[in-house]
Amino acid sequence: MGLLRRAGPRVLVLLWLVAWSGCGSGDGAPGVYPARGIVEDVDREGAQTLIDHDDVPGLMPAMTMNFAVPDEAVLARLERGQVIEFDLRFSGRSYEVEDFRVVGQAPYEAGWRRLGEGLVRTRPAPGFDLIDQAGRRVTLASLGDRVLVVDFVYTECPGPCPIQTSNQVALQRSLPEAFRDRVQFVSISLDPEVDRPEVLDAYARERGADLSNWSFLTGAREVVEPLVRAWGIGSLRQADGEIDHTLITFLVEDGRVMERYTMREAQDGTLLEAIVALVSGSAQEAGS
Repeated sequence: MGLLRRAGPRVLVLLWLVAWSGCGSGDGAPGVYPARGIVEDVDREGAQTLIDHDDVPGLMPAMTMNFAVPDEAVLARLERGQVIEFDLRFSGRSYEVEDFRVVGQAPYEAGWRRLGEGLVRTRPAPGFDLIDQAGRRVTLASLGDRVLVVDFVYTECPGPCPIQTSNQVALQRSLPEAFRDRVQFVSISLDPEVDRPEVLDAYARERGADLSNWSFLTGAREVVEPLVRAWGIGSLRQADGEIDHTLITFLVEDGRVMERYTMREAQDGTLLEAIVALVSGSAQEAGS
């Protein structure tokens, strides 16, 4: 399923570098070792998996690490959120998952939630207390039990932000009519000193945003800047006034960040698929 194959390499490479730097690789003798852990991510194109594993006696301590999976049949069976016992081959230079057995499911208490047919590891969404394009106060809690589609833009952006907003407009229009009141779009300004409510209102209307379920938010700079960092958005103002920043859309449910999506994934139907899955799942739970 597309939700499980998305955008793995970015996360895998970063965490692999972190893990490798502290793993004390090569301490064990070459061979096959029994191991146990939780599958955090699967990169099918790169034939790799990221596993949060327990101590592997004689080889390495517990950590989150990237492993090669050379056998295509084994790779095809791996899914995020599986608790597995696996055979780990150490060649002296590389680590490979040879085979595995699913022995459980990642725990709810550790933040794992169901998204469509698979599991994702979630985290609490940073709270906010800002004002929207009409000057109304909006908090994370005030948005209730709706599924949130959150991104970060600024109105003087020369290109990427208008493109991202246009993508979200197309996404908003693609939502099934019955789902629209269950979804709230949220765009938080990266330039709050310029992007006052009336400026955000003009920006939104020029791009065709339906403001009945879309909040363009701003606030004091000392409030917005730490909030942007808390969401994990890197931003840097250049000498010419442009702001380089991460173009990511966050999907939030029940106060938790379920997943992150690139601009491409907002265009190719991946994000829409996830929204529909979340809203459908919430509706089924409410009716049960």
